[in-house]
Amino acid sequence: MLRSSMRNVLWLGFFAAILVSWWSLYSMSTGMGLDLIGRPGPVAEAMRSMDPRMDMDMPMASFGPVFAMWAVMMAAMMLPTMVPALRSYDDLIASANGTRAGWLGLLLGYLLVWILFAAVIAGLQLVLLFAGMVDMLGIAKSRFFAAGLLIGVGVFQFTRAKELCHGVCHSPMTYFLTRWRTGFGGGVRMGLGLGVFCAGCCWGFMALGFAGGVMSLLWMGLATFFMVLEKLPQIGHLIMKPLGGALAAAGIIVIAYPVFVGG
Repeated sequence: MLRSSMRNVLWLGFFAAILVSWWSLYSMSTGMGLDLIGRPGPVAEAMRSMDPRMDMDMPMASFGPVFAMWAVMMAAMMLPTMVPALRSYDDLIASANGTRAGWLGLLLGYLLVWILFAAVIAGLQLVLLFAGMVDMLGIAKSRFFAAGLLIGVGVFQFTRAKELCHGVCHSPMTYFLTRWRTGFGGGVRMGLGLGVFCAGCCWGFMALGFAGGVMSLLWMGLATFFMVLEKLPQIGHLIMKPLGGALAAAGIIVIAYPVFVGG
């Protein structure tokens, strides 16, 4: 009974963290004057027009706020994709020598990788901002840059690197059986490894935020949806390449029909 109660508490806490993260993103997005699909209102338009070199004190021109935003985004978008891995580890608690401490360690290690990724992509956003390639809201200023991202990420879906990383994310039980470690420390080590493979698999979906705006709830929702689909055992391997083709086609359309991206 105690073990069952602990399991329920951990899973409830996990899903509560996802809900809180999404609510935080919604609050940040609406607070910046954006609607649900990332279209800026008057306040957000004023932010977009600001030159970061003239407004160094603006939150979106400083590493701390941008990193915090990306860290919350990583929690909201990547925690749902970890459900298959956590469920697989849950099964091993009953059939092997997994523990609840190991379950928590697995989650912590995975989050640490994505927090590091948040720091890297926050730095990249500032580089792009000061280079004049994106605006204060992280929206591409050139349709060619946005199209290049779409085409690049689409092509990546066909690469061997994507296939290898996706294979681990798609089959976490195989990963555990070949890299099994016990206890909390072992869970952290496996979580770090799983997080690295997951980052290698999903980095492109994060980079696509610069195509339409990193605070677009539409982009965040779609990216999360497709990343979850890719990790489903039954269909994940079937949608990877069609999705890549769709992204590349979208990039070509953006070049030919500059409706959503200016420049």
